[in-house]
Amino acid sequence: MQNILAVFIGGGTGAVLRYLAGVLAVKVLNVNLPVSTFVVNIAGYFILGFLFALFVSKPEVNPALKLALTAGFCGGLTTFSTFSLELFEMLKNAQYMQVLVYLVSSLAVGLLAVWIGVNSAKLI
Repeated sequence: MQNILAVFIGGGTGAVLRYLAGVLAVKVLNVNLPVSTFVVNIAGYFILGFLFALFVSKPEVNPALKLALTAGFCGGLTTFSTFSLELFEMLKNAQYMQVLVYLVSSLAVGLLAVWIGVNSAKLI
C-alpha cells in the first residue's frame, strides 16, 4: 500500500507540474503547446536517468521513495499520450515537416537527456 501511495503522490505532483508548464508556455511565453510538452519530456528523461544512476549506487534508498520519484513523478511529468496526440494533430493538418522534426528531436534529445542524467549522477 505504501508503494501505491508513493506513486500516487509522485504522479500527481509530476502531472501538476506538467500542466503548469503548459499554462506558462501558452499564457506567459506565448509559445505553442508542443514546446512545453517537449521541454517537460526532456526534463523528465534527464531526471529519470539521473535517478536511475543515483539509485543504482545507493541501494539503501527507500523503495517507496524510488517509486514516488521514478514511476510517480517522472511518469506524471512526462507524457507520451500528449506527445502522440500532438503528432496526430500535426499529421491531420498536413504539417509533415513539423511531425518529423518533433518526433526525431524528441526521441534523440530524450535519449541524450537520459544519458546526461545517468552520467551526472555518477559525479555525485
